[in-house]
Order: sequence, then C-alpha cells, then structure tokens
Amino acid sequence: MIRTLGERIRRADPRWQDLGLTLLVQGATTIPFVVPRDPRESPATWAAYLLTTLMNLPLVWRRRAPVAVAFGVMAAGSLYRLALDGPGQPLPYAALVAVYTIALLCTARVRLVMAGVVTVVIFASVAVHTRTAKELLFALFVFGAAAVLGRLQATRLAYTAAVEDRAAQLERANRIEAEQAAARERARIAREMHDVLSHAVSIMIVQAEAGPVAVRRAPERAEAAFDAIAETGRDAMAQLRTMLGVLRTEEAAAPRAPQPGIAELPGLLERVRGSGLEVVYERTGTVRGLPAALEATVHRVVQEALTNVVKHARASRVSVLLEYGPRELRVAVVDDGRGGPGAGGHRGGHGLIGIRERAAAHGGTAVCGPGPGGRGFRVELSLVTSPEEVGC
Repeated sequence: MIRTLGERIRRADPRWQDLGLTLLVQGATTIPFVVPRDPRESPATWAAYLLTTLMNLPLVWRRRAPVAVAFGVMAAGSLYRLALDGPGQPLPYAALVAVYTIALLCTARVRLVMAGVVTVVIFASVAVHTRTAKELLFALFVFGAAAVLGRLQATRLAYTAAVEDRAAQLERANRIEAEQAAARERARIAREMHDVLSHAVSIMIVQAEAGPVAVRRAPERAEAAFDAIAETGRDAMAQLRTMLGVLRTEEAAAPRAPQPGIAELPGLLERVRGSGLEVVYERTGTVRGLPAALEATVHRVVQEALTNVVKHARASRVSVLLEYGPRELRVAVVDDGRGGPGAGGHRGGHGLIGIRERAAAHGGTAVCGPGPGGRGFRVELSLVTSPEEVGC
C-alpha cells in the first residue's frame, strides 16, 4: 500500500505535488503558532502567521520559477525577522525547499550565483540575529545539505531517465526483431506449404488425368495410378499435419518429425516416375552426410524443380544430379521440355523465388534458365557445405 501511494504521488501532476508540498510546509510552520507557549516569548499574532503564510506561498510555483521563488521566500523571511517579533521556527523550511529546487532544476551558473546570494543572506541574518558561530555553522550546514540533496536527486532522475530510455529502446528493438523473426518464419512456412502442396497436387493431377485413359487401354496401370494418387495424398497430409501441429503452440505436445533429406530423394523421384516422366538420378564425388538443414534444402529444391517440370515443361525426361565437392554441393535438375516462358516455374509463381531464397540461406547461389543447347529448362544450385573452411 505504501509503495502504491508513493507511486501515485510520483506520477501525479507536478502542480499538485507542489501544492501538497506547500501545504506540508505550511503545516510545519503553523506548529509554533498553535502549541502552548511560554508567556515570556513573543506572542503568536495573526500578522506574524499571515506573513509566515506569505513566505510559504511562493513554493506553489517553485518548478516554474525557482529563482524568483527563492528571492520571494528570502524577502518574506527578512521582513518577518525585521518587522515582526513572532514565534521562531526550528528550521527555515520554505528557504530550504527553495535552495533544494534551485540545485535540482537550475543550470550550474545559476546555482553558483544563488549559492553566493544565499551565503550573503545567511551571514547577514546571523549578524542581525544572534551573531554566534553556532548559528552560522548550523545555517551553512542545513542549506548546504539541501543543495547536496537537490544535486543527488537531479543525478538520480537523470539516471532513471537514461535507464527508462534505454529500456524503451531495447523494447522497440526486441519488438522489431520479433516482427522480423515472425516475418521470416511466415516466409519459411509459406515456402514449405507451397513446396508440399504444389508438388503433391501436381502429381495427383497428372495421375488423375492419366487414370481414365489407363482404364480404357491398360486397366492394370489405372490401379497403379490411383495407388500413386492415394500415396501422394497421404504423404502430403502427413507433412501438412506436422507443420500445422508445430503452429499450434498452445498444445503442450505438438507433433514433430524430421525434415526430408537427401535420403528421401529416391522416394520422391519414384513418385514422379509414376506420372510417366523418365527420371535419372546421379550422385558424383565423395558422398557424405550433410547438416539436416542443408539436406532439407536440397530435397525441397529438387521437389520444387520436379513439380515445375510436371506442371509446365511437357517433358519426357528429367535428370537430377548431386555433385559433391570438397566445400560445396552442386545440385542440377535439367529437363528436355519446351523451356522458355511458362516453363520451369516462369508462370508468375513463387517457385523460383523460393529456390533462390533457400540457396541464399546457405550462402549459395541459384541459376535458372534454358538447358544445354537452349533446349528444356535447367535449375542449378551451388550450396556451401563447409563455411568454416571457406572463411579461412
């Protein structure tokens, strides 16, 4: 409760804070006027009380005009000492608040000038009142302490503002980073879903179109075509179910499955052969295991290239080559189709864009264009497999 009240006071309008402080000082200066007094002391008159109130009143504007408030307080205090003989105060509350405010808000030059003015006023007041070293030292101490507290508070406020500003900057940076990460993840998921769905649907369409012809001419091939459609659909559904399960973050145990890699390429190629396309698969160089992310990229790129061949190329033959080098892996998918606009993914889709993005993610490049001799279409990637060696 105390912390909550303090937080409310700290966040309140500064004008209300100053008004509350003025009333608090007024209450403190009122005490000598209301407590029982020794008959031998100066009487507590209404004139003295009104002049005391006049000395406290400028504190309402202490933030807006600290120097003017300090001079007003000192003028009213001097008039109280010289013109009236009212009850004394244990401490010059209003003057201490004015000095504290100057130390808190004013520039170094203003603080230096006001320090000189206050020192002169202190010496003059002591000279008129008691002329004792005790009072002089006490006055210098309490006003010096007020100034030091003001500077400490100014330092604390500056530090707090710097910390809050830094926290705000970090929050903005984190928010931007989170948004960028979300955008990258959306792009990745879009690529994965595009590859899975586009490939599966293309194969199923080709098989479905060939089914009626096979039923009339070769019933045994029709059964194989329908089996291929079912198998392709089940595989696509399994992969989609895995991706959607990962997206359901509210579920405690979303299904997980490894990404397809190079080892799954023969199964992919076999499904494409089922569409009637001749597929040649070759691997050269020293075949070795690669990082899972890199293998998944190879699988998806070959899948996308084959999907484009099935959908657009009108090819009869396609070759898939994996060439293992010491520091890179070259992947080439070349068909003997019609090539040119509308083939190989040129029909305004996102296939080739996704291929280039996947290659760039592994520090590689992707080249797409006409095949050898200008016939067919070629998709070729060069992927870095040993980044630590390349950097030497």
